[in-house]
Amino acid sequence: MSKFHHYQSILEWTGNTGMGTRGYLAYKRDFDIIIEGKSTIHGSADHHFRGTKHRHNPEELFLSSISSCHMLWYLHLCAEAGISVVNYEDHSEGIMLEERNGSGHFSEVTLYPVVTVEDESMKNKAMELHEEARKHCFIANSCNFKIRHKPVVRIQKKVTQDGIYPPHN
Repeated sequence: MSKFHHYQSILEWTGNTGMGTRGYLAYKRDFDIIIEGKSTIHGSADHHFRGTKHRHNPEELFLSSISSCHMLWYLHLCAEAGISVVNYEDHSEGIMLEERNGSGHFSEVTLYPVVTVEDESMKNKAMELHEEARKHCFIANSCNFKIRHKPVVRIQKKVTQDGIYPPHN
């Protein structure tokens, strides 16, 4: 039986400079994302589209959603498999194609997770679980383009009497 989960957010446009949208140059693209009980996210269009550069833009938030959903599933699957992850970092990249008419779409996303596990014996399974996480990720399953993964798994450095083991990898 399927379960339904309901999410809500409030989006408020904060870019009215006093003239509304009387002209294309008359307004800012700034907005706030408000979710009850959480910090407000201050967003804008990408600066290439007249947005405020220091605010988060929808494209960055979309990419971050894919990356964080993958990470959360990955950590869940590692915990179930007895893989002890001690660090996780992802430097994700996305390509958005802009059409002549101004519309656009993401054509690809690549995640570059760098995972550190406790022990060498966990490395192979830790690599395999990225594919399993891809199959489970709610956000990735909602996308109409390929999401690639180029993971790296490292072993936690342990200090011994003879120095650090394993050596830098």
